[in-house]
Amino acid sequence: MGRKEKEQSGNPMTEFSSSTKIAPNIGEYKEKDELYDPFEHRDKRRSTSDLGSMMHLLKSSLGTGILAMPHAIKNGGLLFGGIGTIIIGIICSHCVHILVRTSHVLCRRTKTPQLSYAETAYAAFLCGPKPIRPWANGSKIFVNTALCATYVGGSCVYIVFIAKTIQQIASFYTKRDIEIQLCILSLIPALILLGQVRDLKYMMPFSMLANIFMISGFTITLYYVFSSSNLLSLENKKLIARVEELPRFFATVIFAIEGIGVVMPVANNMKQPHHFLGCPSVLNVTMTIVVCLYAMMGVFGYLAYGENSEASITLNLPTEETLAQVVKILIAAAVLFTYGLQLFVPLEIIWNGITHRFSHKYAAIGETSMRVFIIMLTVAMAVSVPDLDPFISLVGAIFFSILGISIPAVVETISCWESHLGTFKWRLWKNSFLFIFSILALIFGSWISVQDIIKYYSTSKD
Repeated sequence: MGRKEKEQSGNPMTEFSSSTKIAPNIGEYKEKDELYDPFEHRDKRRSTSDLGSMMHLLKSSLGTGILAMPHAIKNGGLLFGGIGTIIIGIICSHCVHILVRTSHVLCRRTKTPQLSYAETAYAAFLCGPKPIRPWANGSKIFVNTALCATYVGGSCVYIVFIAKTIQQIASFYTKRDIEIQLCILSLIPALILLGQVRDLKYMMPFSMLANIFMISGFTITLYYVFSSSNLLSLENKKLIARVEELPRFFATVIFAIEGIGVVMPVANNMKQPHHFLGCPSVLNVTMTIVVCLYAMMGVFGYLAYGENSEASITLNLPTEETLAQVVKILIAAAVLFTYGLQLFVPLEIIWNGITHRFSHKYAAIGETSMRVFIIMLTVAMAVSVPDLDPFISLVGAIFFSILGISIPAVVETISCWESHLGTFKWRLWKNSFLFIFSILALIFGSWISVQDIIKYYSTSKD
């Protein structure tokens, strides 16, 4: 066992491996499991600090979704939307908390240094009640597939968003219409370089720059928001939206806030993993900042632009002003620097699934080729359909509600089934509520996305 742990510690990529060998310690929970400390057996040569981990989490949650928050509040109303954003933020934070905590518990039970998201689901089913143990492999495959589909699709949206920004600015200054496909193709060199970064430690500078650019862009956007003459007026502003508009609010906020796929790699790669949970902790501090920024941008953006709030608040900024152009450049640069982090999880999952097909001599070439292929695939999808929002929002609505809420709730329930459901089985009731909430979000989000797709096709034909 000591030789095996030594071999694992010499491989820096085992922290993100989806093929970690889980010790066959299957059965009921035993007190002696607490004697095993998984944190002591992790390779920390390339680990990140608390600040670096916070930057990764902040950037994974602060994406283009925050720009859609005024539009989300328009579909929820000032009162319902503001309170609802905070509640959804708390729910998402709680689900991240129980996922990481359950992963730590399962690490002790299986005598494994670290577990990825899919491995956590696999270990939970494998160590759970006997009737569900045959589902272990299926749960692992499902989580990995959902992660790949969600984040590869999200990367396509990132490419389209950046290209549209370039197109707007270039068209404004050249006074000519520029094809968005050309803007997408011009991004290939930068995308390939960012996609070749293989350690979170080396992505930290990009995450910090992205956060600086994004916050700077938000600050200037808020300057426009607070300078609006309509800010203090409640005229034509609704406190609670119509019932048929609420599903769009939930779909937008859940998709915007969730960053569940990056959580386990960040938590596993920390120098001091016990700082990820607790109070205060990396998770609590980061999610507090995220939820406050989302609520502020949504509420004040809607107050400023009211029912004219666009799908992205940057579309409400005056295009003829230089400062507004600076905002678009800063946010586009932030999204570009986030591209590598967005693809990090699916690239690791795919590589771990095919790495056995390459000998040690050709492993580096094989991984580089695989990364270039996936990057070019996202570029090809963006070029072929440069308006992917309806399709990607459908994928996000389906998988983020499941990945971000349903699976953490199910995994915690299974891991606590034997003797840790709490007084009156409160964890079972709590997780049942979370599961029902996620299913409703899945149904409503899918319904809204299908409507958007139908509307998109009807508009294209016209």
